[in-house]
Amino acid sequence: MLRGIPRTVWVLGLISLFMDISSEMVHGLLPIFLVTTLGTSMLAVGLIEGVAEATALIVKVFSGTLSDYFGKRKGLLLLGYGLGALSKPLFPLAGSADAVLGARVIDRIGKGIRGAPRDALVADVTPATVRGAAYGLRQSLDSVGAFIGPLLAVLLMLLLSNDIQLVMWFAVLPAFIAVALIIFGVKEPASNKPSGVLHSPIRRASLKLFPPAFWWVVLIGGVFTLARFSEAFLVLRAQQVGMSLAWIPLVMVILALFYLLSAYPVGQLSDRIGRHGLLAAGLGLLIVADLLLASGDSLLMILLGVAVWGLHLGFTQGLLAAMVADTAPAELRGTAFGVFNLISGGCMLVASVLAGWLWQTWGAATCFYSGALFAALACLLLQLRPGWTRYPVSS
Repeated sequence: MLRGIPRTVWVLGLISLFMDISSEMVHGLLPIFLVTTLGTSMLAVGLIEGVAEATALIVKVFSGTLSDYFGKRKGLLLLGYGLGALSKPLFPLAGSADAVLGARVIDRIGKGIRGAPRDALVADVTPATVRGAAYGLRQSLDSVGAFIGPLLAVLLMLLLSNDIQLVMWFAVLPAFIAVALIIFGVKEPASNKPSGVLHSPIRRASLKLFPPAFWWVVLIGGVFTLARFSEAFLVLRAQQVGMSLAWIPLVMVILALFYLLSAYPVGQLSDRIGRHGLLAAGLGLLIVADLLLASGDSLLMILLGVAVWGLHLGFTQGLLAAMVADTAPAELRGTAFGVFNLISGGCMLVASVLAGWLWQTWGAATCFYSGALFAALACLLLQLRPGWTRYPVSS
């Protein structure tokens, strides 16, 4: 199966790997930096994370439409990853929560610009019969980076006497390696033709160019995102039960490891047995993770919850991307991913701000119980879905 996956998908996976090494070296330490060094409240952490992640998802709607209009994805990939690389020095230089928010927004704008064109490019170059495996592979390589990044952060924290800002400087190099891989390694298919007309993505949606099955995926993805608030709260939960500062990035190592181990096998399996049962299993795993994180009173229980959270990511993220590709017209894939992420972005902002408010007002357990309720609702919607098949493949 791996031999049937195009070279471009492998390169995109490696790009994700290096950028995630960089990003997770920062993100594994950032919540603690905000709370302990800068004295930021839980509600403010939720707002910063929610605005940042929502920005990334909302920007995707415009980058996806532009990539369809131009018929080219590489330029937007370079711009997006370039902004991500340029943002990395801003984190160790930040002296306030506002400065951190600015750096996060720049970083996430870059992520938003690159996300939809990258996902559309995977579909452009991959046969439909191995599409789930292709998305799973890219997610797996992304997770390798997410595993290595916080592990390096742990080692550097131990070596550099818990100097968080100094450790963050080491995140700059892998980000620029990712940019170099785009320049020299990514090749687009010659048959990818421009649409010729630049439409508003909202107008395209209103013109009903997407089938009902696509909108059902969007609805399920939006409710699911309400259950998936920022992973910064996992880091803060581990600290709450007594995890020492130097070992805090280990939370993201465990998360990424279980994500890595599950993403590709689940994507490959979905090509054989379908996506929906596996997505339902992933939602069930999120419910279990939330219950463990809410009720756990020991570090072992919290880390077990983090591991199950990582498994749920492996069961859901690649599948949702494949389901968008399955149900959207080939010539509108970039726009389809953009619309999907526009809705998810709004839900991500609500989810993270709500999680921060619940934690600050009623405690950590309430935050995670609310996530479990939203995951259960998404699972119910999935069971009520109308039947659908893949959109006819035209490229």
